[in-house]
Amino acid sequence: ITKFARYYTPAVVLTAAALAFIPPLITGAPLGAWVSRALVFLVVSCPCALVISIPLSFFGGIGGASKNGILIKGSNYLEALNNVDTVVFDKTGTLTQGVFQVTKIESAGDFSENDLLEYAAFSESYSTHPIALSILKAYGNEINSEFIRDYSEIPGYGVRTLVKGKTVLAGNERLMKQEAIPYAEITDIGTAVHIAVDHQYAGFIVISDEIKKDSLNTILELRTLGIQKLVMLTGDHQAVGVAVGKHLGLDQIHAELLPDQKVALVEQLEREKASPKGKLVFMGDGINDAPVLARADIGIAMGGVGSDAAIEAADVVLMTDEPSKLVTAIKIAKRTRLIVTQNIYLALGVKGIVLLLGALGFANMWEAVFADVGVALLAVLNSMRVMTVKNKESLTA
Repeated sequence: ITKFARYYTPAVVLTAAALAFIPPLITGAPLGAWVSRALVFLVVSCPCALVISIPLSFFGGIGGASKNGILIKGSNYLEALNNVDTVVFDKTGTLTQGVFQVTKIESAGDFSENDLLEYAAFSESYSTHPIALSILKAYGNEINSEFIRDYSEIPGYGVRTLVKGKTVLAGNERLMKQEAIPYAEITDIGTAVHIAVDHQYAGFIVISDEIKKDSLNTILELRTLGIQKLVMLTGDHQAVGVAVGKHLGLDQIHAELLPDQKVALVEQLEREKASPKGKLVFMGDGINDAPVLARADIGIAMGGVGSDAAIEAADVVLMTDEPSKLVTAIKIAKRTRLIVTQNIYLALGVKGIVLLLGALGFANMWEAVFADVGVALLAVLNSMRVMTVKNKESLTA
């Protein structure tokens, strides 16, 4: 607005001065009549309708989104949602429920299933990850924190801790490979947590998750909106990722990824965008997703199950954890842009007509006031329509 005013204001003032003094000098017409026309020109030229209504439209769009449980952290992100052509999803907690259940316990060596579950529960007791919570639920007994020492999380791998004086590793296959511990190959569909005690493999626990009810519908609606590429990134096992991705009909599926590998893939997808104006959305919920959320054009976090780091790094937060809210957000963004366009055409159209009539002497100060204040009020009222959105069906109205 400041840059616009730097050029617009001098141009309008100089044009009004020319309209007031040049015609009387050339034609000898009365100076008062042309000064009156110049004043009409100045009043009509005031850009209040544009300066007020355009930001108000975006504020209304952000307000309408918040009523739908979508927190957008700025009008620039609302505008960017109009140009989305690539959507990248995390799997766990985003496309799936993130509510896990232990479906298999397989011990190895001299360890019993009870031993395995106990070591897993103690090692995961400080974690808030849904997988850890499911193991604690399956264990069912109280955890005595006096038996736990030196707990540390290894992002993308698992956890390491001392349980009853023994070093316990709990995590994925990458953790076992990193520690050079032979482990069992998993054929079950689900997330496997491998356990090692004092560098000896103790077995694995399989935890299964369910796809969210609205995930499939979200993918279908995104296709309808013209989103060109739908991708899923996950640190989970390849078989699990492929099973979920194929069920949802995603274009690309990348599994067994570390956080830095997710960032690299998002950067690659950004380079592959069909249009320079296209925007890439990443939707995730975990602390490991924070770097990717910050790197994407638009980062979207789940507000319910999402970690504090993910919510802080995100540009948009979905408070109800429904992926379908992304569709709602895009529709609100498109409706906001439509109302902004309506206001621009309304303001410029009415002002252009009254300017012409004023210059020719057919419009007086009352018409000028309407072209300024009246049009500004109409544009403001039109902007407020975006806040009346109550459900997805009304977005197309």
